[in-house]
Amino acid sequence: MVTNIHIEVPDEQYERLSRVKNEHGLTWRGMVIHAADDLETPDGQ
Repeated sequence: MVTNIHIEVPDEQYERLSRVKNEHGLTWRGMVIHAADDLETPDGQ
């Protein structure tokens, strides 16, 4: 099963997100997973 996620962001945010994604060699899926992992990890660990 696959679920799609659709979000709308202003052009400025898209440019920033796209730049960060490319600099780290991530896909859009990778960006979301990485962000979720960071949010679930307590600070300092």
